[in-house]
Amino acid sequence: MSAVKKANDQSLGLLIHDVARLLRYDFDKRSSNLGLTRSRWSVLARLSDRGGIQQQELAKLLDIKPITLTRHLDRLESDGLIERRNDPEDRRANRIYLTSKAKPFIGQLRKIGQEVQKQALIGISKKEEDHLYELLKTIRSNF
Repeated sequence: MSAVKKANDQSLGLLIHDVARLLRYDFDKRSSNLGLTRSRWSVLARLSDRGGIQQQELAKLLDIKPITLTRHLDRLESDGLIERRNDPEDRRANRIYLTSKAKPFIGQLRKIGQEVQKQALIGISKKEEDHLYELLKTIRSNF
């Protein structure tokens, strides 16, 4: 059997995809009462780490088309969660910032993420968890 395939002939890619899908599903279920879609949560999460990022760069980080990001940003802006500011270095670009109204959502986002992670890692020792992270980071860096 090849190194790419394991038990039940499930490929590494399919297994990672399934785990990611289940993590997203659980996160969505836990956060459904907050009134934001997963896509908008993703935008807020990235902005919490990189506030003041250019809109074009944010689209690349999220791996979505700029027009799709624009629709999310329009909605988040109308909800008062983000603001666009002119980029002082590039008149054609905007920089995106979280507003103070978004801060409680970020706290809730992180708490839910921690709960999902705790659920996912049940039965896995700290040593195994650390090893898993290192393996996944190695796989990511291989690309």
